[in-house]
Amino acid sequence: MIRQLPISLNACHKSDVRSQFAALCWRLQGDAPEILLITTRGTGRWIVPKGWPMDGMTPAASAAQEAWEEAGVIGTPAEECLGLYSYTKKVADGAAVPCLVMVYPVRVGELREDFPEKGQRRRDWFSLPEAALRVREAALAQIIGGFDPGALS
Repeated sequence: MIRQLPISLNACHKSDVRSQFAALCWRLQGDAPEILLITTRGTGRWIVPKGWPMDGMTPAASAAQEAWEEAGVIGTPAEECLGLYSYTKKVADGAAVPCLVMVYPVRVGELREDFPEKGQRRRDWFSLPEAALRVREAALAQIIGGFDPGALS
């Protein structure tokens, strides 16, 4: 297995990278995997937790940190990227920035009630087919629909 190395942002600002890391937060209910989705702060549409690279952290660790901040997830990230999707992010100055998002599975060990973005988002568990229908990005829906926790090493 290839080990991830921490990212160094010494030469640039994190938003210059235009790549983000997302957490596909999952648990097993019996034998069936479920996916935790959250809503955006602005439009309220369903998404997975995601954010900019964090200096000194691996992509998988960054995804797990976003899962904590945005959804209250305490969990274990896998270092294997499940796939990529793209979307256009509106940034503070109103500009539209194209972003490429790498998705990492995070097995949820605990879901805390008190977390940094509590009150700014809703969160809920969905079956794989239902979660795939709820997200807007087709490539993300495909990643969710094809997710198999048994295939993780």
